[in-house]
Amino acid sequence: MISNILVNNYLRFVLLAVRRLASIQSNVNIGDQMKILNDNKQYKKVLELFDEFNEKTIDKCSNWIIIQALKACTQICDVQRGLKIHNLISSRLKRDSYVLPSLIHFYMQCGDVSHAQLLFDKSTKKTLFMYGAMMKGYIKNNSAKKAIDLFKEVKNPNEIMVNLVFNACAQLATEMELNLLKTISSNIPNSFYSNPYVLTSLIDAFMKCGDVTCAQLLFNKSTKKTLPMYGAIMTGLIVNDQDEEAIDIFNEIRLDELHQENHSDKKMKLLSEMKSDRLESNITIYLCLIKALAKLGMLEKAESFVQQIPIFFLTDHRIQNALIHMWGKVGSVDEAKRIFEKISQPNHIAWTAMINSYGLNGMGIEAMKLFHQMPKEFINDLTYTCVLNSCSHSGLVEEARSIFNSIETKTDITVTTMIDCLSRAAAFEEAQQLIEQFEHNHAPALPIYMALLSGARNAKNSKLAQEVVDRMQKLFPDLKSSLLPASILLANVYASSGDIEKATDIKIELNKSGGKKQIGITMTDIDGKLWKFRAHDQSHPYSAEIYEQVDRMSKEVIKHGHKYDASWIVRPMYADETIETLLCGHSERLAMAAHFIHDRKPKRIQLTKNLRICGDCHRVTKLIALIYQCEIVVRDANRIHHFHLNGQCSCQDYF
Repeated sequence: MISNILVNNYLRFVLLAVRRLASIQSNVNIGDQMKILNDNKQYKKVLELFDEFNEKTIDKCSNWIIIQALKACTQICDVQRGLKIHNLISSRLKRDSYVLPSLIHFYMQCGDVSHAQLLFDKSTKKTLFMYGAMMKGYIKNNSAKKAIDLFKEVKNPNEIMVNLVFNACAQLATEMELNLLKTISSNIPNSFYSNPYVLTSLIDAFMKCGDVTCAQLLFNKSTKKTLPMYGAIMTGLIVNDQDEEAIDIFNEIRLDELHQENHSDKKMKLLSEMKSDRLESNITIYLCLIKALAKLGMLEKAESFVQQIPIFFLTDHRIQNALIHMWGKVGSVDEAKRIFEKISQPNHIAWTAMINSYGLNGMGIEAMKLFHQMPKEFINDLTYTCVLNSCSHSGLVEEARSIFNSIETKTDITVTTMIDCLSRAAAFEEAQQLIEQFEHNHAPALPIYMALLSGARNAKNSKLAQEVVDRMQKLFPDLKSSLLPASILLANVYASSGDIEKATDIKIELNKSGGKKQIGITMTDIDGKLWKFRAHDQSHPYSAEIYEQVDRMSKEVIKHGHKYDASWIVRPMYADETIETLLCGHSERLAMAAHFIHDRKPKRIQLTKNLRICGDCHRVTKLIALIYQCEIVVRDANRIHHFHLNGQCSCQDYF
């Protein structure tokens, strides 16, 4: 079928070329030839043909030819050529409603909103195509609110306009847009729901507005699910932190459907050249899968799914970049490095992903070396952030200073990362001086103060922590939800300093104001099944055995000299609790115990935790790795810890 398409296209080229040489060109033939060139992404050739044939006979040019020429201008954003065409056809615009949508679309896609707006406003006979071009343009130029306002002017919108208004709602993603989505979707004709483009956009919009339930209901009701629909639901689930569910959706896609028309390398090359929608949909699905696996952070699960990806897709640069990031996030730096080194010409994303992979896994020196090998033109704000973060987690303060001082334009995020680096090293005076210096020319940024506060927490410096929180409350009085983590961190600083009463007072005030602390959850994979634990979790069917194993582990680490550190207890103890029982109830210890009751001699345990690992758990995990001769990998909110069989951690206790 594919070869037939190419043969047909080739024959059309030959036929048109013969017609051209025979000088029997007509408007229709030229227009058709321009369309074929447009379809094959040969936009400059379209414009060359237009200039050659039509510049002197513009009055005789058909709308079809003008539309194809404007399409080519739009695709390569040739503003000057588009303006020239506009001037040539300006006299016919008043009586011609067919070319105007293409001209509006050209200006919008090239960023000239005012010119497009002027054309639209001057038109006395506005068509749905013109409304559609304007709406699409507003969305492209981040003016989704205007697109929605324009949609409300139309009495009987078609499927394209409904599709566009859903996209506009997705871009804004507030509660107001969610309510609008529900209103529009309940009033459109039932026939619209059979349009996969409309349905995909609606699912995407519901997801981005945070209504996962409505999106899933629509998806489940659909009897003809397309790959873009699967992509939209998977993307939405990942955005809403439902990574397991996203992987479950992937498992629902029949492999024969996902790999249809992908049976041989020859066919795949042809599809690649044509950049078919189906190929792009497949790539989107795999990118979603890889992102979900990266967020879960489980090596064995990642390995099992990546094996299902056809070799052809593994050569796509987007897939390769995503895999470098994923392997780094699951703790397999060697695999990330293997993919990076296979890429003949890595782009800025690949370089940055590899630097970040090193940094996450405590390999700051390797991250820094790679950064210095990176082509200068590829380095951007994110690259600086990743390399500075790598230095921060490896204690490479001097190296971080050198890199930071070389940055010409320092942004909030690069300054935040440098403050984090200095604060981890307890260089608080230098960190505060840097904040003052930055704020001479920039507005205060909350993340910068959170980085300083986190350092104060590490150092158990309650005086500094209080000063930082007081300043944050003064600078950011309206950011109540963002100040909540700061108050919790402050309470923890007081608790770790021994002032449990002060910590309790802060938490009581938070409860009164309705603030809720993020619940710590540790996740692990046992025989392909994900287990989740909270602190002191009793919900599991094997809870009795798990706590028996926790007790055995506790006795073993005590034998090896461990003393439980009460400074990591951040709330008052109940009468029936001890320092040991309270700390032994932490979620990561329950997860480790679950592995040992399932397999008495596991070779490797991997955990993912949504909060930072506490100091006592860190020391205990080092001992457990040594005693049980089991490699343990823990990814917390900040980094990945590799606990080795010799009882040492990759972070060198610098976290």
